[in-house]
Amino acid sequence: MCEATAYVLKNGKEELFFEDVDSLENNRDEIILVNIFGETEKISARIKQFSLIDHKIILEPC
Repeated sequence: MCEATAYVLKNGKEELFFEDVDSLENNRDEIILVNIFGETEKISARIKQFSLIDHKIILEPC
């Protein structure tokens, strides 16, 4: 499987935000994530790091 897991940085620590992310859209100050089940999450954040090898997305709140 090639899905990623999204984490949000809070107080310098990574907190789980959303699993099985299949697509990601950067829409101005909002990130829209969709998982393999069609569920959607939105967050006011910017992408700090995206690792394809580790299947990991790190988001930093705006």
